[in-house]
Amino acid sequence: MYYKEKIYLCTMYYRRKILLSLFEVMGDELGKIDFQKLLFLLGMKQKKASFDFVPYKFGCFSFQANADLRTMAKYEQIVEKEKKWQRIEEKKYFSELKADDQQALSELASKFRNLRTSELIKYTYQKYPYYAINSVVAEKVLDVSALQEIQNKRPTGQKKGLFTIGYEGISLEQYLNKLIKKDIKVLVDVRKNSRSMKYGFNKNQLKNACEGVGITFFHYPELGIESNKRRALKKQSDYDTLFSEYAMDNLKQTQGLQKEIIGLVVQFGRVALTCFEANICQCHRKPLAESIVKISEFNLQLTHI
Repeated sequence: MYYKEKIYLCTMYYRRKILLSLFEVMGDELGKIDFQKLLFLLGMKQKKASFDFVPYKFGCFSFQANADLRTMAKYEQIVEKEKKWQRIEEKKYFSELKADDQQALSELASKFRNLRTSELIKYTYQKYPYYAINSVVAEKVLDVSALQEIQNKRPTGQKKGLFTIGYEGISLEQYLNKLIKKDIKVLVDVRKNSRSMKYGFNKNQLKNACEGVGITFFHYPELGIESNKRRALKKQSDYDTLFSEYAMDNLKQTQGLQKEIIGLVVQFGRVALTCFEANICQCHRKPLAESIVKISEFNLQLTHI
């Protein structure tokens, strides 16, 4: 075993031990759709779910879990096949889990081990209809009343509006659910550099994730602030000074782009601007959004998610 592989195994995330233990109790091999459904149902049994989920093409889906599987495949703990995953690592991790998680996994295996994929899909759609709102197979497995329950869970924003959201402190799935539940149709990334150390928030990752749940993605780097201007920010007055300069400089020069965003609101109805900070008062998306509202020719509603 290579040295880096030894380091990886010694420091392996607890959530990945959960994944390997799921394979262990379910017979070491799971279809890709079955895996997502079972992991989701496990989370419903845990005091704090190991993974977050979004409503995706085949129901509940965790981007983080899928990324973990691909990492684990590189370290030869599992192997990916066309439609399934298989655990190949000899070491077992079930005994290393917390007692509550061991119990949850045992109960999950007892109840769902013998269900077919279609039965798992039907069960999760009926019990958790929100996670089926983007499904492409719901009509094949559900009756009219169950389909109506899914329709009832589908968010419908009545008014056109501009929103803002930061991703600090939340997972990609939690972030996407916030957008979905506000019925956001378009996400506009206003970071100068659309890169992040946080999983899921690099430009291509975020774009693909958004499009997977029916949200159109745009990146307007011209509306961002250079990262070197943010390094000395320590107190709110520092942020206020920076944003005053941003308003005098960037916002005056980019009114054409701001009008393009107004055009997106007119076309799609509900548009969100995104950057990193959770605190809206410490992010340039606040003065940017206020500027867009100000130059808009109609009464544009602004909401900070």
